[in-house]
Amino acid sequence: MDQGQQEVVGVRKNGDGDIIELKLDNGSVVDYKTAQQMAKNKEIKNLNVFRGRDGDEHLRSNADGDPSNNLDNLPTF
Repeated sequence: MDQGQQEVVGVRKNGDGDIIELKLDNGSVVDYKTAQQMAKNKEIKNLNVFRGRDGDEHLRSNADGDPSNNLDNLPTF
């Protein structure tokens, strides 16, 4: 595992329940688009970008069989 990778420890959602910011284990907060780019660059552990049916890119946790670390299940801040 790359030493430079951060881990997502919390999420901030808007009124619709959509994730708009992610908190990393180094204490920094990044917006959704920044997190997407970081995931593409392998800067965030256990996170990937996929293209949804709507044609947009979305973030999701890597499938590991553990629902507790899915983005929607992380603590909010």
